[in-house]
This record gives sequence, structure tokens and C-alpha cells, in this order.
Amino acid sequence: MKILLTGATGYIGKRLLPELLDKNHEVYCCVRDKKRFDLSKFKNKKVHLIEVDFLKEETLIHIPKDIDIAYYLIHSMSTDNDDFKILENISALNFKNYMEKTSVKQVIYLSGIINDTILSKHLESRKNVENILSNSSYALTTLRAGIIVGSGSASFEIIRDLVEKLPVMIAPKWVKTKTQPIAIRNVIEYLSGVMENKETYNKSYDIGGPDILTYKEMLLQFAYIRKLRRKIFEVPVMTPRLSSYWLYFVTATSYSLAKNLVDSMKIEVICKENNLKNMLNINLIDYKESIRIAFDKIEHNQVLSSWKDAQTSSILSDGISSHLEVPSYGCFLDVRKEKSENVEKSIEKIWSIGGINGWYSGDFLWKIRGFIDQICGGVGLRRGRKNQTEISAGDALDFWRVLIADKENKRILLYAEMRLPGEAWLEFKIDQNNNVIQTATFRPLGVFGRFYWFIVLPFHGYIFNGMIKKIAKG
Repeated sequence: MKILLTGATGYIGKRLLPELLDKNHEVYCCVRDKKRFDLSKFKNKKVHLIEVDFLKEETLIHIPKDIDIAYYLIHSMSTDNDDFKILENISALNFKNYMEKTSVKQVIYLSGIINDTILSKHLESRKNVENILSNSSYALTTLRAGIIVGSGSASFEIIRDLVEKLPVMIAPKWVKTKTQPIAIRNVIEYLSGVMENKETYNKSYDIGGPDILTYKEMLLQFAYIRKLRRKIFEVPVMTPRLSSYWLYFVTATSYSLAKNLVDSMKIEVICKENNLKNMLNINLIDYKESIRIAFDKIEHNQVLSSWKDAQTSSILSDGISSHLEVPSYGCFLDVRKEKSENVEKSIEKIWSIGGINGWYSGDFLWKIRGFIDQICGGVGLRRGRKNQTEISAGDALDFWRVLIADKENKRILLYAEMRLPGEAWLEFKIDQNNNVIQTATFRPLGVFGRFYWFIVLPFHGYIFNGMIKKIAKG
């Protein structure tokens, strides 16, 4: 069967794709940038890449007309643009109009639970998208989920940051809000289970786990699983802005996502009763067990996807491809070369750089730079990396984005997503003579950009020299 998968580079899309391929379906993955999708992981599988931007109607012509099933997994919650509702409307309308020209029988949409007359902007947008996608020539099946718990999910990582960093929390009153979390495994089971199930056509279902918990209970149960003692005190008055900054500075979330999350956390998210679980024979995983499963994946380096990799970045809004050619004109360069003592170990070092592994030299300076970036509204070093030994094009790596990760040619190229008065690239490669070549390129913007380069130049001498020596030593 031919399946269209939108949001294929997103957190849910990356989890759903292997499930569809294992069932021998032919999957057409819609991506805005092919360079952000590692096709090498799916050799001998029926998977195709289509470069589509659903905000640009003219790009949809690349989608085949003989599609059987389509998944709509496009959301804009973490975008820097406050008009994400308008963007989601345009995207959904373009998708619907094109799907009506195809042979698609069923569209499956993952939305958010809506059970309150006063909706957050986020949930109101999801509801509006559902209205746009309905009343069409195809059958629509809508699954509505709340908090999704799994390794790499936004909810899991935010709760993890709060619990592991703060022994005592002074929390806003929304920690008393009730919600019904669901394990990512169950979400994937629902998404694949409703496919071609005619009983689910033109219907919507709330999906959640077996537990109804407040956010405070979720934090404390997480602490219990991690064997940490934590205290949470609620304050009656904390404005949404202060709550957003609280999440932004303590967790790895962006401010725009924190703002939308706080807006949603004020509203109870509890499932309406339905028979879908029994219909699909799904065994629901409770909250504590979903945390245990997530940490098992993390400990075995088996995290398939992370919300940080899919996070919208205005810096790379024009795609990875436009930044692959590192400029030379008008740029400042820091080039260092060192003979590798053991090429294989040097490659391992390069492929393991960043995150909890650090940057091999001057880690305290990296942390200071990350903190400054965070203060200025940047991503800082909080994103880390989802896998400690492997990286792919499109992955987030602290405050860098991976543009190229080519083990065959022994080359990695990173692009800076930190706040800078210009653009920056960092490249590692090993040549035919087993030399490790490390190149930092900075293209300044205006006079301040040039001033910035000379300010950080002394620190580069210490950091970059130590870094290449550690890599070359292996």
C-alpha cells in the first residue's frame, strides 16, 4: 500500500516510519529539506523522499496521485512566529486541496485533546486544522493526544530537566492541572492501528494512558523512578510570561515553545471515553512504566527521534542545502591540522563530540558561551545530542546543527544556531594522509561582527588547539 507521511523528520514521523516499513508498505516521506533526512538507515526499504513545503502550494505537485493513505503530522507549536495558527491553516488547506486530487482513501491526523470551551491558542489551532481537513472526498480519522511520554519527546525532556536539575521547585499554579499522559509506543500503535480500519472513518478519538495525573504528580513520579527526592511548592501568582521564562531557563525548550506550553498547561487534558483501545486490542502503558522504557532506550543509545531535531529554526528556514557550501570571501578562518595517531579512534571522537561528551577542551568556556546565548534568547547548550556515538544530517548538536555527517569520507560539517553577529561553520575532516583538519569559518555581519571575531580570538586559540589535539590523539 502507498502511504504519504507528512512531518517525516518530526518526532512522531520518525517513530512511525519504521513501523510502516516493517509492514512492507511503500512510504512517501514529505520533507522540507532532503538533506535533513538520513536515507541510508532504510536501505532495501520502500521509502521515497519528496521535498515539499505545505506553505507553498506549488511544491505539492511532487506528491504522487496514487496514494492510498496519508498521515498529517504537521504542527508549528515551536515556531518563532506568533502567527502559527495562520501558518497551520494555510498548510492544512493546501494539503486538503491537493489530497482531493489524489486517490487517497483515508487521512489520519494527530491532534490535541480538546475538552474545554476556553482553548489555548495551540489547541484552538489544532481544532481548526481538524475542521479544515474534514468534510472532504476522503475519510478523516483524528486521534487526539495530550502529553506524549517517550525518549526524546518534548514533554519527557522538559520534565526530566526540571526533576534532575531542581531539588526544590517553586512552581506556578498550573502544576495542579490534570492531564492524561500516553506512552509513545501506544501513540504509534493507535496511528498504525486505525489505518484502513473503516470503523474509524470520519471519527475522532481521544487517546491517553491509564493514569490521570496533575503535572505535580507527574514530576514527583518521575523523581521516584529516578530515585531522587524532590519538593514542589506552588505559588498562587506567577504570570504566564514568568512561567514561560521559568521553563525556558531551566529546561532545553525554546522560549516560543515554552510560551505555547504554558498557555496549554492551564487547561485540563483528559480523554473522553471511547472503545478504540479495545477495538485495536492495545494494552496501555502506565506513566511510570513509560518513563522506565524511555530511560532504557536512552541508556542503550536507541533514541530514534528527538523534538530538538525537529524544532523550527528561523536561522535555517531556507534549508540546509543553502549552507552546505562554506564561504571563503569576506570570512575569518581558524584552520588547524594535526596528524592522527589512530584514524578510527579519531573518527569516533569526532562523531561523539558535544552533548554529555563535551568538546574536549575548555568545556567551561563552552558552557559560558552557551549561557550567554541563552540569556540573549538563543538555544544555548541545552539541546545536547540524542545519541552519544552517532549523528546524522539535520540533528541538533548543542547550539550547532549538523549539515553533513559523512563517515565514508570522514567529514562532519556543523552550522551555528547560536545568536551571532554573522554566520559560523565548524568542520572536521580527515584527509588521505591521516591528518585531522579542523576549520572554523565565520562570516561577520557588519562592524560588530568583525569586532566579535577579535574578541573571541584568544579563546579560540585555547579551545580549538586543545580540541584538535584530543581528536588526533584518539
